[in-house]
Amino acid sequence: MAKNENRNYVELRCTVCSEVIRPTEKNKANTPDRLEIKKFCKTCNKTQIFREKK
Repeated sequence: MAKNENRNYVELRCTVCSEVIRPTEKNKANTPDRLEIKKFCKTCNKTQIFREKK
């Protein structure tokens, strides 16, 4: 099995309440800048924008 070196794990943080959710995979070759995804935040109880944590 080939080792994929372009993928790495990143943690996502809510932009409103700063809660950190589980790590997700990101392809460094396709998205070199910070990842932004809309996900459901348990603390806010709404769908919020999550950004990649430093």
